[in-house]
Amino acid sequence: MKLARVGVIAAAVLAVATLAWAQKTDFSGTWTLDAEASGAPAGGAPAGGGGGGGRGGGGRGGLGQGGTVKQTATDLTVERQMGENKVTATYKLDGTESKNSMMGRGGAPVESVSVAKWEGPALVIVTKTDMGNGPQESTQKWTLAGTALTIETTNARGTQKMVYKKQ
Repeated sequence: MKLARVGVIAAAVLAVATLAWAQKTDFSGTWTLDAEASGAPAGGAPAGGGGGGGRGGGGRGGLGQGGTVKQTATDLTVERQMGENKVTATYKLDGTESKNSMMGRGGAPVESVSVAKWEGPALVIVTKTDMGNGPQESTQKWTLAGTALTIETTNARGTQKMVYKKQ
């Protein structure tokens, strides 16, 4: 009888732990760049190899100076300003391709193809674009710690870490 009770308790603990692990991180919210935590000079973008320094909603520069993220069970939608333009990118969270458009050089629209997948609590978005000078790939890793969103972007120019505060 005692052994059966221990087995039931162990099964319940395992079920709760499995359910907790299966829940995905929710990145929803309005986010503002934390320049100091991102290693940026006051009022500027982070120094270093960079992830596009604020270019494009196709997964190349985090949220730039900030933006709004809306997340459902199936999609992650990122809205941010690029100059005068509002840029919106939507990523499917099931590992299938998502296509988004952004402005390329000379104002011509450029299509990006992204695949977002979960690695534990982190979301990894791999984006491929061709802005006229050959195919380019960037990888963003989104992680959340309390009210701090960190987006590490890696591309041919190196890795850039941008940290955002939730508003």
